[in-house]
Amino acid sequence: MTTTRRNRVRALAALRSVRVRVLASILLLTALGMTLAGVAVHLVQNSRIDHRVRLHVDREAAEFERFLATAVDPRTGKPFASLDRLLLTATQRNVPDEHEALLSVIDGVVRYSSPGSRGERLSADPAFLRTVRTVTADREPALRAVDTAAGRVQIAVHPVVRQGHTGAWVVVHWTDSEEAEFTDVMRTYGLTALGALLLAAIAGWFVTGRLLAPVRLLRRTALRTTDTDLTQRVSVSGHDDLSELGRTFNAMLSRLEKAFTGQRQFLDDIGHELRTPITVVRGHLELLDSFEPAEVDEVRALAIDELNRMARMVDDLLVLARAERLDFLRLETVDVGSLIDGVLKKARALGDRRWGVDARAETELPCDPQRLTQALLELAHNAVTLTGENDTVALGSAVDEADGTVRLWVRDTGPGVASDDAAGIFDRFRRGTACGRDGSGLGLAIVRAITEAHGGRVMLDSHPWHGTTFTLLIPRAHADRRARVPARAPVG
Repeated sequence: MTTTRRNRVRALAALRSVRVRVLASILLLTALGMTLAGVAVHLVQNSRIDHRVRLHVDREAAEFERFLATAVDPRTGKPFASLDRLLLTATQRNVPDEHEALLSVIDGVVRYSSPGSRGERLSADPAFLRTVRTVTADREPALRAVDTAAGRVQIAVHPVVRQGHTGAWVVVHWTDSEEAEFTDVMRTYGLTALGALLLAAIAGWFVTGRLLAPVRLLRRTALRTTDTDLTQRVSVSGHDDLSELGRTFNAMLSRLEKAFTGQRQFLDDIGHELRTPITVVRGHLELLDSFEPAEVDEVRALAIDELNRMARMVDDLLVLARAERLDFLRLETVDVGSLIDGVLKKARALGDRRWGVDARAETELPCDPQRLTQALLELAHNAVTLTGENDTVALGSAVDEADGTVRLWVRDTGPGVASDDAAGIFDRFRRGTACGRDGSGLGLAIVRAITEAHGGRVMLDSHPWHGTTFTLLIPRAHADRRARVPARAPVG
């Protein structure tokens, strides 16, 4: 790809960016609002100018009406005898305002005009004279807007008839001057609006860039995240929507990292732990003498035992893998005392021990009874393995009223757990010294997974030759979201 083409692609990508689209939308809406405001002001102001001019022209016409009703010729002291004398006196007595002229029209011709005004320019204007003649012919006062060679004017025409002559008293008001002033105002508004729009564009560019910085950071973090590196996280500060998006993104990466880590650990565990029984079975089969019935029976028994151990190991690994799923638990409200009684009945079949119940809490707990039973039976089986017939194995339950935590425990009077084993006793495939090589080494890991799925934790209290107590601390109202999601499929 050439440099020019690469630059063109980058430019098109920049134009399609969220930053540009957001800024363009804001500027478009701002420009539209400014335009609508300008149009509204223009219409309102034009209407006000027209209204003000009409009021002024009406006032001049009303003054002429009063003059006409009471006027007398100053020379004779009697009513005016001629139309010419009447209109001349009216023109001389009135002083026009700025942008205004007073004209007297007799028989369609402008006879008199107020001095010092632009009225003389209308004496020969066809549009003006035609309008005045039309109104005079109707002999009814009227207001008209006329476009003349001297500019746009508002005129009030008052017809007058005397001694067979038809005339008109005309008040002329030029509106172009006021409109020109308003046009200057609107031009200033337009330039100011463009300047404000430019400032808004500059400020908006930096503001949108700052607001969208977390989104760009999310993108870069997503690009750096691979199936071999899920440790990337977004630096989050603040409490707005984008900050919450960053926290949600980090939580998603944490879940993915945990899921990938669990998957890799599962595969590593499968590859490591299943290799031994497979090697044992293969070695005996390779050395098997098929003509020796006793040897065949021995190898057959060994292979079945190893396959059973492999099957149990796979089942345990599947339980641990499913513990990360949302539907691992199937919650229901359970009576804790009845749960302990049920577990004790099942545990008695594990071995001939002095079974008992230390304490029995009369309370209810939202939990998965099958999973908790599985965990408690695993602890009971572990206790049976490490104790003799004269030892005691007891179950119990209690409630911590301070924080509402329910405690479930399994206690034995066996040799206890060595200090070297206690630190990692809940790790996968970790077997205590006293256990030898029996079992898959996943039992206590399953206990911890079930407890944590309920939002709780498991504790070990052990003293050499003074017994061991495993305690499950289950909060009555835990925050683990997996336990709040109803199961959608049966769990194995």
